[in-house]
Amino acid sequence: MAEISAEMVKDLRAKTGAGIMDCKAALKENDGDVEKAIDFLRKKGLATAKKKAGREASEGRVEAYIHMGGKIGVLVEVGCETDFVAKNEDFIEFCRNIAMHIAAASPMGLAAEEIPAEVIEREKDVYRGQLMEEGKPANMVEKIVEGKISKFYKDVCLLSQPYIKEPKLTVQEVLNDTVSKIGENIVIKRFSRFQIGA
Repeated sequence: MAEISAEMVKDLRAKTGAGIMDCKAALKENDGDVEKAIDFLRKKGLATAKKKAGREASEGRVEAYIHMGGKIGVLVEVGCETDFVAKNEDFIEFCRNIAMHIAAASPMGLAAEEIPAEVIEREKDVYRGQLMEEGKPANMVEKIVEGKISKFYKDVCLLSQPYIKEPKLTVQEVLNDTVSKIGENIVIKRFSRFQIGA
């Protein structure tokens, strides 16, 4: 078994924001392998987020972001469980980052359920037309269209978009990590994005 030094724990804590004891346990569990320890902590964070997901998030904040030049503006409401967390620097930074992400990535909604049916039908029609034009067999077209719609959701739904500051993670994964780090349920409730001329 690898020796777990205080420096290793400190390094892992800096990378993940997890507690000292959690970092030490993750390194022990993964024989000192930092990358595996990070994955271990992220999985644990997901489990923690799921446990907390049912709890009421009646506090929080509305964060505003105006992009340089004033051509794009975002308002986002993020809920948490207590007023104490609503004033926490990590929570405030998360809210700011989500507002900036929305300005940059221009999501249509939080999740698939929020995308209007007519938008989905229009996309499906376009995909079908493209595939027929390419000469794809009719029996394959619907399967391919469903795959393209699945990718479309990932591109336009906030929670499934790659996070602009760390594209290997989705916004949902960043949210789960934040829940784990802060220790309260956090919910992105709604947002509005305004753009001059759009």
